[in-house]
Amino acid sequence: MNERDVLRELAKRYAEIAALPMQAEKRRLWTEYFSLRGNRIPVIFTYGMWNVWCTEVFSSDKMLCKDPLFMEIERNLRLNIFQHEQVADDYIQEPWVNLRASVRGDWKRLWGFDESLHGSGKAGEAAAYGASINDWSDLEKLSYTPHSVDEEKTRRDYEKLHDAIGDIIEINIDRSPILIRFQADISTSLARLRGLEQIMMDMYDSPEELHRLLAFMRDGTLRNNQEAEDAGHYTLTSGNNQEMCYAPELPSPRANSAPVKREKLWGFVAAQEFTLISPEYHEEFVFRYQMPIMEKYGLVHYGCCEDLGRKIDMLRKLKNLRSIAVSPVADVKKCAEQIGRDYALSWRPNPTDVICCGFNEDKIRQIIRKGLEDSKGTSRCVHLKDVETLEGEIERPLRCVRIIREEIEKFQS
Repeated sequence: MNERDVLRELAKRYAEIAALPMQAEKRRLWTEYFSLRGNRIPVIFTYGMWNVWCTEVFSSDKMLCKDPLFMEIERNLRLNIFQHEQVADDYIQEPWVNLRASVRGDWKRLWGFDESLHGSGKAGEAAAYGASINDWSDLEKLSYTPHSVDEEKTRRDYEKLHDAIGDIIEINIDRSPILIRFQADISTSLARLRGLEQIMMDMYDSPEELHRLLAFMRDGTLRNNQEAEDAGHYTLTSGNNQEMCYAPELPSPRANSAPVKREKLWGFVAAQEFTLISPEYHEEFVFRYQMPIMEKYGLVHYGCCEDLGRKIDMLRKLKNLRSIAVSPVADVKKCAEQIGRDYALSWRPNPTDVICCGFNEDKIRQIIRKGLEDSKGTSRCVHLKDVETLEGEIERPLRCVRIIREEIEKFQS
């Protein structure tokens, strides 16, 4: 079978999945959840090529296509089909295939300096933040990444992909700017530019210089995003909230929509590197710089893996905040008491306990029951993420999602 035929067979299977009535039901589920009035609890399992088990199962050498563009589309189709068949959660399989436009920018070099982690290079092993800006005089060398798209390269990619599968499924071109999501939260790049421990020292030793760096990153992000908006490159698939981008106040995602302003989209921001920093310094040295970026969006989700339990009062200052992450290291009950029905609560159980290190059904049920009880009175979902290993048991996500749903049904009965 040639590469074009490989893609066509996968596209046909995925198009069938995307057309199932359950997709419309899942859209209603997420809309209700983010309305803060729904009672049903979504379950979602997210993963990608940043997770070790995923790089093993969907590695390039396991793909049948060798052409770089076709290989990436093959991988994405297989990931989505796996999500439907081997996870069976509430992730929505949308009726289109995303094609990333040739957008200017390298997420490892957003500010004129190389951003990197120093590690062994072996998958799954720890890494440490380095430092690219070692002297404050280096601030003079800062530069931001302007937004632009190589339309000729994008056109060639689109025509090539459309010729292969365009008669089977719609191809959505994503021209979103480079400075969104983790690339726009400032915290991620800051720790890589200055060093995680060093930014903690800077708050005491060099606050003025640190504020200067933060202001440059805020202004550069706003400028990059405005350039994209002015170019009409935000569309209804440009939003992100780490889950499903539905809410009653916002238009639903749609492929190749007309240009929209950020006020019609979900925005995502986090500050994982600030998890051990006090609420006061978190606000002073990152949150106040994130706010102008996020205030441009219609609704915002805040948080990823950091513990935000002591910072929810701070987060309330973001008027368009709708969703808050409650990570494995957070106290679910204390977070729920503060969040109430004011925001959606995205509970992330510890993957080590529920899926990564052995598979103890009784233990999983106990953890889920406690989490559901502790978050009672909130609009919440259960989000399985940061799963690094399935220990070779590829069926674990399906089993885990089934158990969680059974416990939700018992809890709500």
